Amino acid sequence: MKSIYLLIPFLLATLLGNSQNNTLSLEACYEGLKTNYPLVKQGAILEQQNNAELSVISSKTLPQFNFNAQATHQSEVTEVPIPNIDINSLNNDQYRATLTANQLLYNGGRIKASQDLQNSSTQRKQQEVEVNLHQLKQRVNQLYFSILLIEDQILLLNARKEQLYSKLNEVKSGVKNGVLLPTSDKVIEAELLKILQQYQEANNNKSKLITSLSTLIGVPLNTETSFQKPLLSILETNDLNRPELSLFNLQKQEIEQQQNVLSKAIAPELNGFATGGLGNPGLNFLENDFSAYYIVGLKLNWNVFDWNGNKKQRQALNFSKELIKNQEEIFRLNTNTALNEQQKEMQTLESTIAIDQQLMSLQQEVVHTFDAQLKNGVITTSQYIIELTKLYEAENLFNQHKTQLELAKANYNTLKGDLN
Repeated sequence: MKSIYLLIPFLLATLLGNSQNNTLSLEACYEGLKTNYPLVKQGAILEQQNNAELSVISSKTLPQFNFNAQATHQSEVTEVPIPNIDINSLNNDQYRATLTANQLLYNGGRIKASQDLQNSSTQRKQQEVEVNLHQLKQRVNQLYFSILLIEDQILLLNARKEQLYSKLNEVKSGVKNGVLLPTSDKVIEAELLKILQQYQEANNNKSKLITSLSTLIGVPLNTETSFQKPLLSILETNDLNRPELSLFNLQKQEIEQQQNVLSKAIAPELNGFATGGLGNPGLNFLENDFSAYYIVGLKLNWNVFDWNGNKKQRQALNFSKELIKNQEEIFRLNTNTALNEQQKEMQTLESTIAIDQQLMSLQQEVVHTFDAQLKNGVITTSQYIIELTKLYEAENLFNQHKTQLELAKANYNTLKGDLN
């Protein structure tokens, strides 16, 4: 009886474990990952950074103002060497202050191209965030289905415990009536303690997995959370829907925008300018006094020959595009290879599950036979426990293979990108 009292905490834990308050699905885990994982914050930061960069680029279309002031002392000044002409010599001390306004009039669309490049760069960075988030889905799959596997194990332990507890009463009655050996009930009590030990270990492992999953998806979870068993289907399509493919396209678009910026860089740039100033002397060097003045005009800059440097830069970017195309081919090849392996694993698990069902059916018959023999004292309790353990192991493998099959389906869909 002393051993039975050790099971009281076990029974209480079982009852408490069944009072689950909230429910969680695999899809909710994916949504939690996309919403709460710290990496998601980068999207908003990148958007703010992009707006700031676009604002800097747009400011180049606005008038640019420059103020300059200087005071100098010259050792010599310009003189007019004509006799009998009353022209005062310039002062050796000279002063000048100017305010110049420059307005861009034309630069061949260089600013628009720079804005497009900035947008492309931001889209590429945001897609990199999506790729990193998608890669975390397989980690979510592993944690989620590991929890389901432990829950199945706990259910089997509970069922086995109830079966043994019921059998214990029968055995005690048999011992009392002299049909069974005096120590037969001790064998079952020892087996119940082993179940208690396995139950505690399973609950500890489940708690660790739940904590890891909660941290990953940013959703508060506990041992009372109910984890739904997904029944996943496989979409038989040849198309991949991975975020990496969009990233490859955005990388190529960014390179094309870089080439566009380079092509605009060789266009002429036309600026209008206006300068107002106050100087001594002013524009009239013969007037030895402070005077105001202004200058307005146009300025054209055009690098008409750069030894094909710009063209070579654009050609170099073409090689970068080819490298990205090659990376995409490698990615598709590796992903399709992994999908084929995942398909074979699913086929193997389906065959294994069919055999598991046959084994369970046969072992159930064996246990039923041994149960009758134990009641009649034909076999010992230890022999019965051995066969009952075999049934438990068969049922445990069956549940394990079913969960592994669903995990394989989830990983398959994640590889294809069908789960978003």
